[in-house]
Amino acid sequence: MTSFDTVVVGAGVTGLTAAHRLVEGGQDVLVLEARDRVGGRLRTETHHDSDFEIGGQWVSPDQSALIGLLDELGLETYPRYREGESLYVDREGVAHRFVGEELPVAERTGKEIDRLVGLLDDLAAQMDPDRPWEHPQAAELDRVTFGQWLEQQCDDEEARDNIALYVGPAMLTKPVWSFSALQAVLMAASAGSFTHLVDADFILDKRVVGGLASVPEELARRLGDRVRLRADVQRIEWDPADPDAGATVTVAGEQVRARRVVLAVPPTLVQRIRIVPELPAEHRHAREHQSFGLVIKVQVEYAMPFWRDLGLSGTGFGPYQLVHEVYDNTLHRAEKGTLVGFVSDVNADAMGRLDEDERRARILASVASYFGEQALSPVTYVESDWQHQELTGGAYATSFDVGSLTRYGAKLHEPVGPIEFGSSDIAGHGFQHVDGAVRIGQRLADRILGR
Repeated sequence: MTSFDTVVVGAGVTGLTAAHRLVEGGQDVLVLEARDRVGGRLRTETHHDSDFEIGGQWVSPDQSALIGLLDELGLETYPRYREGESLYVDREGVAHRFVGEELPVAERTGKEIDRLVGLLDDLAAQMDPDRPWEHPQAAELDRVTFGQWLEQQCDDEEARDNIALYVGPAMLTKPVWSFSALQAVLMAASAGSFTHLVDADFILDKRVVGGLASVPEELARRLGDRVRLRADVQRIEWDPADPDAGATVTVAGEQVRARRVVLAVPPTLVQRIRIVPELPAEHRHAREHQSFGLVIKVQVEYAMPFWRDLGLSGTGFGPYQLVHEVYDNTLHRAEKGTLVGFVSDVNADAMGRLDEDERRARILASVASYFGEQALSPVTYVESDWQHQELTGGAYATSFDVGSLTRYGAKLHEPVGPIEFGSSDIAGHGFQHVDGAVRIGQRLADRILGR
């Protein structure tokens, strides 16, 4: 039986970062990945000679852990295109052009949006995103849905719908009646403030040349044959009477020993692995109260970025649209133009019930509500639908149901015997982003190395 200092299960950014730092610390490490590739929720595909980032892709200025890793790996970034006017599609389906961050809505609605942003900024400023359950109003905020909280604070429906958009459809990719106000405040605090979430020029600042999936690919290249693909772990067994003895990991009929095991997978996927003895009840319950959101990422490529000739940035918002947000997603130095849009939560449910042709027609019609009939005829159409992939189960990340962040949040950070757990889903700063995955991977390595 082969022995290692640490076995890492999962070759996403969390697992690969942890493995990379452990190797730097002098450990003998093995990474086991069930898929036939590394990267987890990061992937680049090529269609019609163009690359499309299927998963995460943006880097914002506050993501210092990710930015530091990009520098370390020698990966370059480029800015998202944002010159020109943005678009806001109202309830009647009319597209309004505007400049800056102030939406073209009625004056009272605009003031209510600003007031709600201020309230959420104040709540986020009181939160340590690594310990959201310690917020002064944690219990109160965790017992009410974000939708209910918005109704308590504001009687302007359009203002509520726009604020809801930034957290529900756009980030957690869930209906606002399915998660708590505390979970919404965590989403804001994880990005530094709610103001950052509503500022597309901040939160979607840059992209990586070659795609964000270059991060796990380069980490895996440096780890070399320490990374084993198509290695689906079935069982982890350890002795509670002697936890320092480590654990036995069973993968593809083979057994390997390790002093420590890192489960670098989303909380919802921990249950795929038989852990002996079984996890304590509270650990199981904590993960049973988390779930992925649902989102379909749609990228449409055109012979040229026609919207730029119209004086448009490619940025658009429509809280009443099937495609609730859209951005210029043209590749670095590309001649063709690409737009990216998102369909989430209950709308993603509805689109999932349609056949491919009808789904495409409805989504393109929604994109055309922003940019006109030219948007109906792309040269390439690509969908990313993570919810139908067993080894992911949704996007962008898992989050708690109402009342569970205060009840179980801290539990997800606790090891069980020689087993450590972590992914971007449990990050504070950088929650559900690659930055959070880097932070958690570093934290796991530091803990194992005794730092």
